[in-house]
Amino acid sequence: MAKQTISRSKTRGRTTTSGGARRAAPATKPRSAPFKVVPASEITSYTTAVSYLMNRTDIERMRVIRPDETFKLDRMRALLEELGNPQDQIKTVHIAGTVGKGSTVAMISAMLQHCGYAVGEFTSPHLIELRERIRIGGQIINRATFTALMKTIAEATEAIKQEPTYFEVLTAMAFKYFADEAVDVALIEAGLGGRLDSTNVITPEVSVITRVAMDHERILGSTIEEIALEKAGIMKPDVTTLIFDQGPEVEEVFRTAAEKVGARLQIVNKDIEFSNRFCSTSELGPHTRVCLYTEHSRLEHLPVPLSGTHQATNCGLALAVVDMLKNCGFECPEDRVTIGLDNTRIDGRMQLVWDQPRILVDGAHNPEALGALMKCVGAHVPYDSMVCVFGCCQDKDIGAMLDMMNFGADKVIFTKASSNPRAADPADLQKAFMERSGKMSQTASSLPEALEIAARAVGREDLLCVTGSFYLVGETMKHLNKKG
Repeated sequence: MAKQTISRSKTRGRTTTSGGARRAAPATKPRSAPFKVVPASEITSYTTAVSYLMNRTDIERMRVIRPDETFKLDRMRALLEELGNPQDQIKTVHIAGTVGKGSTVAMISAMLQHCGYAVGEFTSPHLIELRERIRIGGQIINRATFTALMKTIAEATEAIKQEPTYFEVLTAMAFKYFADEAVDVALIEAGLGGRLDSTNVITPEVSVITRVAMDHERILGSTIEEIALEKAGIMKPDVTTLIFDQGPEVEEVFRTAAEKVGARLQIVNKDIEFSNRFCSTSELGPHTRVCLYTEHSRLEHLPVPLSGTHQATNCGLALAVVDMLKNCGFECPEDRVTIGLDNTRIDGRMQLVWDQPRILVDGAHNPEALGALMKCVGAHVPYDSMVCVFGCCQDKDIGAMLDMMNFGADKVIFTKASSNPRAADPADLQKAFMERSGKMSQTASSLPEALEIAARAVGREDLLCVTGSFYLVGETMKHLNKKG
């Protein structure tokens, strides 16, 4: 954790209380760059490899998405066929869900690595460096390999005469990299939804669906049942799908989907015996402990390595995955599993990244995740008052997110990530917040400006929390790294 102090510059923000918001000057909307086909022959360096990728259609940054035109698996299958179907050469675990995917992947990976396995991870989004999305043994793919694989994928793209998207290219790269390096298992996180996600071309050893919540309604559906059905699209015949007990509506969707495709559904806390309890010790402070019992495992009173009571369900799923892998020939002694779990680390979730002032970052980007964050901070981080720097995407349930933030924040500075074309206007966020709360709030045109305003508003015992999107968290970490 860095020790430096953020400089106290005289950057001015716009302050309001209950009297109404002053609207900031309209932000210039980023223009979409015209699609440019970079030939494979020009990919000769890391810079040109990144340029090739950035010229792909990037769904993560699109303001308007037409699902029927955008989400198709035929391009992905054609590209992988040209690459020799690397996804069929490795054992995989497929992870979908609205919240908790990254944490669940991190815990599974840590346990399997400590059991001696080479573990690939494909996750999204990245925080600082796009290569973070593809890892083996916790190490991101190096630049030389990234460049060589990008050239190979570009050549395959030219051969099939189709233009894959940004995410499809990265997905293909991950599969090819993991196959080339002969990983023991690859943990593949779905990017969006499940049924038509680019990752849904694998037949995994086990599938996992973390907690389902309202998010991406314009794409996945307007009800929790519709969203659950999209996530259930990763189920495969004769493959076990693990979920956590989430209530009768979601469970019925998953049971019906599993029966339809011939998947085996196992519910942690129902079909798999699981329990958890919140406690506090002098060594660990406030934390949650879990127990999981199966035919192969008896795991008792394990401390959940990530903060927040909501992480208990993710931990239960992660433990159940490792237990399931024992049926596939993986040797996972309980003592090694326990040590591995304890060593779990993940960036951008409840992470203290600066000492003076104390800055905590968390990529909570929907109402459920933000509500969990506010509870988690209250339970685990002592502070006198909390100032939040907040920005989110315009297609989120902004009202519900602001309501969640209002539970914990004493003051809010609204801003936007410069790298996110879908970012909501800070003045619009402030106006919506003022309709729900009489708390102090300000706007800032950029993340650095917001941090400076927040730094002047907090004392030694206060907390500065940056949240609302992974874009904002990533920019915060980049900004602080430059200062450090």
